[in-house]
Amino acid sequence: MNKRRFSVFFVLILSIFLVSCAPSTETADNNQINNSSGVPDDEQITITWWDYNSHEGRNDAINMIISEYEEDNPNVKIERTYVPFGELKNKLLMGAAAGELPDIVWIDNPDHQSFAAAGVLADLTEYIEEWGEADQYFEGPWSSTMYEGRNYGIPNSSNNLALFYNTDMLNEAGLDPPTNWEELKDAAGKLTTDDVYGFGVSGVNHEQTTFHFLPFVWQAGSDLDNFNSEGTVEAMNLWKEMYDKGYMPQEMTSLDQNDINLQFIAGNVAMMVNGTWQLDPLSEADINWDVVPLPEYKQQSTILGGENWAVTSSSEHVDVAWDIIKFSQEPERLTEFLKLGVRIPSRQDIIDDPYWQEDPHLKVFLEGMEGAKARAYGPEYPEISTTIQNMIQDVLTEAKTTEEAVEEADTIIQELLP
Repeated sequence: MNKRRFSVFFVLILSIFLVSCAPSTETADNNQINNSSGVPDDEQITITWWDYNSHEGRNDAINMIISEYEEDNPNVKIERTYVPFGELKNKLLMGAAAGELPDIVWIDNPDHQSFAAAGVLADLTEYIEEWGEADQYFEGPWSSTMYEGRNYGIPNSSNNLALFYNTDMLNEAGLDPPTNWEELKDAAGKLTTDDVYGFGVSGVNHEQTTFHFLPFVWQAGSDLDNFNSEGTVEAMNLWKEMYDKGYMPQEMTSLDQNDINLQFIAGNVAMMVNGTWQLDPLSEADINWDVVPLPEYKQQSTILGGENWAVTSSSEHVDVAWDIIKFSQEPERLTEFLKLGVRIPSRQDIIDDPYWQEDPHLKVFLEGMEGAKARAYGPEYPEISTTIQNMIQDVLTEAKTTEEAVEEADTIIQELLP
């Protein structure tokens, strides 16, 4: 056989071999992928999802994401389960032990590092690096998703704290909204009457009280790594002084931030520390009010609140769960999601939307996002927070002096910091 005839023969044999090994048209069609999830068209999978939202707007926002994703990916079914906020932590920990976790979970951002350290959450670092949009997020929200240099989620929506005030009461007293601690004490005193407390914060044994207190610690130049310092003592004494003088509700150790808001709406509190979630009820209240940044001391500071997306470590569909989260972060879709839920963006590239820029109340919180600090203090933060709550209650009830309570709290906190 000459070389030319051998070449033709070889090509013919190779062609027959390739045809025989190729999948049939029917098989190829059955494995086509025409969706972002990466799941073949002939497969149907279910993604389980837990969140604690009962707010009507945020419910609508979540359901919007789910329905839009399912429409674009008809082979993916998302099963959403409501878990009350107070039960979510235990349910996740018990679910991890029993191997019964959802694929996607929506969690409070101060809890994120604890769950990452406990092995509950999937490491999404490589997915996020490939995605390439991490630099679009404010530093505060993003830091809450990080643990030991790895990323375990995406900030979902944010909030922070500011000072709400009754405009009629301040006008009648001839006062401008306070911008610093001295003005705050002065205004609180002048606004306090037999029927009205000048100033209100949460003082109950709950994370909400730590949430309200930490901005004052930061404003005074202290933090958890130097908690037993002048700044913490000054912050605690500011609250103690106004409490002792009757400027703050005497039952504040049993009041949370929603209780304080109800007192504000009823006209029993003239000024209060609170967050964006109160904008809806206040807009329907029969009072005149406004909101400004928290009064500052040595520096301006506010605290970050909000929720994060995460994928659990036991998920068998991490790729799809991540695709759903990524889908929710597309700027136009995320903007509508946040508007429905009355939330502040964690992404900087959507903050120019008129919804936030032209609403004077929302804009106060939006501007606070630039320096809003997360409670990203490692996996033991929940115990740290409990320690701070106990310290505040001990001081307000005079069980301990400020100096004693701060020193004792610091001893515990330093053992709990990473």
